Amino acid sequence: MKILQVSNVDSFVEARRQKTSQKDRKIVQSILDDVRKNGDSAVKKYEQKFNGRKTTQLRVSKQEAKNAKITDAEFTALQLSAIRLSKSQRILNKSLIQSVKKISDISFVPVPSVGCYIPGGQARYPSSAIMSVITAAEAGVKKIVVVSPPNSDGKIDPMTITVAQNCGAEIYKVGGAQAIAALAYGTKSIPKVDKIVGPGGKFVSIAKSIVSEETSIDMIAGPTELGIIVDSTADPELVAYDLISQAEHSNDTMCFVITTSKSKATQIQKSLKKIIPNIERSSIVKQSISKNGFIAVCKNQKDVIELANKIAPEHMELMVKGAKVLSKKITGPGLVLIGKNTPSSASDYLLGTNHILPTNGFGRTRGGLSVLDFLKLQTTLETKKSELSKISDKLKILTDAEGLPNHYKAVEKRLK
Repeated sequence: MKILQVSNVDSFVEARRQKTSQKDRKIVQSILDDVRKNGDSAVKKYEQKFNGRKTTQLRVSKQEAKNAKITDAEFTALQLSAIRLSKSQRILNKSLIQSVKKISDISFVPVPSVGCYIPGGQARYPSSAIMSVITAAEAGVKKIVVVSPPNSDGKIDPMTITVAQNCGAEIYKVGGAQAIAALAYGTKSIPKVDKIVGPGGKFVSIAKSIVSEETSIDMIAGPTELGIIVDSTADPELVAYDLISQAEHSNDTMCFVITTSKSKATQIQKSLKKIIPNIERSSIVKQSISKNGFIAVCKNQKDVIELANKIAPEHMELMVKGAKVLSKKITGPGLVLIGKNTPSSASDYLLGTNHILPTNGFGRTRGGLSVLDFLKLQTTLETKKSELSKISDKLKILTDAEGLPNHYKAVEKRLK
């Protein structure tokens, strides 16, 4: 992991931001166009092309779902994760509903249908099923569609199936950009949905971005990002393990450190070199760390805060003395984790927060997935002739100012 001196925060952020190549965008666009035109046959073609397996039936059958056995220990772990997430989302949902009850014209209504993308294939992500499917269910969404790439045996992870089944979701064996296209445009087998949510690699993120012109999405959520702010009190080995924990997702992840201490930067660099060769998934971690990772050494604390807020990673750990005080100034990241005993890896599963978080700087404008993403603010309005009469003179001033006289005439006609 390279150590870089930060002389100008804005230029440093611009240089580090991961950009979409035109080549990748063209590949994704061609897949989307093909699925829109040819439906299931295109989806199956890309499943075989990218994942090396022939798919005959896209939907997980009742028998397949029935055969998806998990251990009692796995079920208990899933249950605890779901309960902790549900508790926080239920409180938020209840608070939202209570807050608008006092406003007669406003209410929240669930989005009619959503598609939840659950990463899979080479790895298993039942935790992502919990984060999206459970949250949608808590918001009251009636139709939940799950898409996830099958493993080398052509099967969906049984823990993912368990989560989806318990929420009454439909499950389809498809991943990548072709899955996003199917959800956005609909095919004979896979229904078109109103909104697409969930994390994914770069092709999934590009696909979500493109289809967002026609189908609502939650956010750009992937590839994974982790930033860690450290000072002289931080344990370099703990920092190294936390970086590794997120870097193992894929070689596209961006994991980095921000500090004012050059000596601490060197210690962290040495810890990574020592640990990485002896871990599982070391090849992925090594590629990720060497390609996208960095340790940014800033001149002062002011630059540390500015860099953290402008680069705005998905997760930001604060492994510093006085972390709670510092956290009030860190507003850019999707999720801020305070202190040395709050690792991002734990928040991915069992701390009650949602691990589907904004990436690529979008943490500056939104937080993690929540019931808010599955609720629509519905406004209804009724007025009387007497009310129109009271505002008609002011309305005429405004419509005249904007050069839209027929706006006023539509009101004036009602007053005669």
